[in-house]
Amino acid sequence: MQQSQLFKLAMKIFTKIFVSIFYIGYIKFASGTWGSLAAIIILYPCIKFTLLSFQSLIIVFMILFFISNLSINFFSKFTNSNDSKHIVIDELLGIFIILIFYDFIFIYNDFITLILIFFVFRLFDIIKLFPANYIDKNFKNGYGVMMDDIIAGIYTILTLIIINVFI
Repeated sequence: MQQSQLFKLAMKIFTKIFVSIFYIGYIKFASGTWGSLAAIIILYPCIKFTLLSFQSLIIVFMILFFISNLSINFFSKFTNSNDSKHIVIDELLGIFIILIFYDFIFIYNDFITLILIFFVFRLFDIIKLFPANYIDKNFKNGYGVMMDDIIAGIYTILTLIIINVFI
């Protein structure tokens, strides 16, 4: 096997692992739900116990966002698909944006807060309120795949802040 073919094969394997969050996206039933759960399990300890500042977390998010865009576009090209069910890195980004604002949405204890994050995020991700529905239908690239989940994350943040005001 030539070196360029070996490199392409390695990139395809890495991309599959990355966009599917270690093949979570290949679970046959409700891959987005499993991806959201995996994202919380992976990201919560990283963000809860980090020494990174709010600004640093935003920078990490942006870097991950651009790497994800490239990876989703590459995955879509070699699988000849658009917004494949196997892609769940977008759920990770949606959860990531929520957890960056964790201190503002914390309700009673970590367990209740994480359960609310999971269910409210999944609700908004499934129903796709404007502009998420528009982006999902009209942007057929990595940004379109990710932005509806990031918008669902922003709606989740706003919802949990509102809940916090009334509790």
